[in-house]
Amino acid sequence: MDKITVDNVELVLSHPLTFNVEWIGLNEPLRQLQACWLVLAESDLPLTPRIIGFPGIGKTTLGIAAARVRKQEVYVMQCTSDTRPEDLLVTPVLSESGKISYHASPLLSAVITGGVAILDEGNRMSEKSWASLAGLFDNRRTVESIVAGITVTAHKDFRAAVTMNDDSSTFEIPDYIMSRLQPGIQIPFPSRSDEMKILSFNLPFSEPQILEMCVEYLQKAHALDLPFSVRDGINAVRYTMKMNHADPGLETAELFRNAIRQILGEDALDLESLAARRKLSGSKIPSMNLGDYFFPEDEDLNPDNDEDFQA
Repeated sequence: MDKITVDNVELVLSHPLTFNVEWIGLNEPLRQLQACWLVLAESDLPLTPRIIGFPGIGKTTLGIAAARVRKQEVYVMQCTSDTRPEDLLVTPVLSESGKISYHASPLLSAVITGGVAILDEGNRMSEKSWASLAGLFDNRRTVESIVAGITVTAHKDFRAAVTMNDDSSTFEIPDYIMSRLQPGIQIPFPSRSDEMKILSFNLPFSEPQILEMCVEYLQKAHALDLPFSVRDGINAVRYTMKMNHADPGLETAELFRNAIRQILGEDALDLESLAARRKLSGSKIPSMNLGDYFFPEDEDLNPDNDEDFQA
C-alpha cells in the first residue's frame, strides 16, 4: 500500500481503479466534461460538474472515460445516506498491535496525488457531509480532516465530478454546495445505433438476435420516457443467455420476456400500459401548499387565495 506523510501524519492511500472502460456514442457529454476540467490560465480553476441521468445510463463510466483521456488515475467514492464527513477523508484503523493507522479515502487520495475523483450518487449524502467539502470545491481548494488533524491542499491536477440520480431516496443539496457543483451535464438515453454498440461492446459473446430484441425493447421504453437503462438491458441479455444455456429447448423470445419480468417486474412487459399508469398517477398528485392542510380550496383564509400573501 502506498503511503504519504502530511503534516507529520502518515496516511495510507486508497488504490485507484485499474480497469478500463470505453465511452460509446454521445460525444457531447464527454466534450462538456473535458471542458470543465480544463485550466486556461495560472489563476484559473477547474470546474466540478454534476453528471445527471437515470440510474444505469453510464454517468460513472463517463467520468472514468474522461479521466482516461486525460491519462489520470481515477478514484470512485461511493456516497450513501449515512456517509459521514470523516468517511469522505480519513478513517482511523486500529491494528492488532494497538497502533492506529490513518487511511485516506478515495477522494482524499485523488486530492493528494492529483487524480480524478468521482463522487458517485452524491445527492444521497447529507448536508453535514457536503459541508466538510465546501472548501475543496471553491477557490480555496483545501480540505480539513478533524480525525487526523491535518489540512490538505489539493494537487494542481486534482479534478472531480459528482454523479446524481433523481429519485425519492436522495437528499436536497443546499444551494451553497450546488453553487460549487457547476455546471450540470445531462446524459440522455442513447440512440438505437449507439445502444446496439454499447450492448455489443459489453456482451461480445451474445447472439445478435437477443441484442436486437433488447435494443428494440429499450428504444420503445425510452420513447415512452420510462427509466429503463442500458444496464437493465445488459442484465436482461445476460440472464436470457444463461437461461438459454441451462435449457436450450425454450424459445429465445420467451426467455427474454421472462428475463424482463424477473429483472424489471411484471408491469415492464406492457410498456404502453406502464407509461400510461405512471402518467396518470403523476397527474393525480395535487400541488399542496401550507394553506391546503388547514383551509378548503375556496376559503378566503386560504393563503393561495390572498393576492397580497402570494406577492
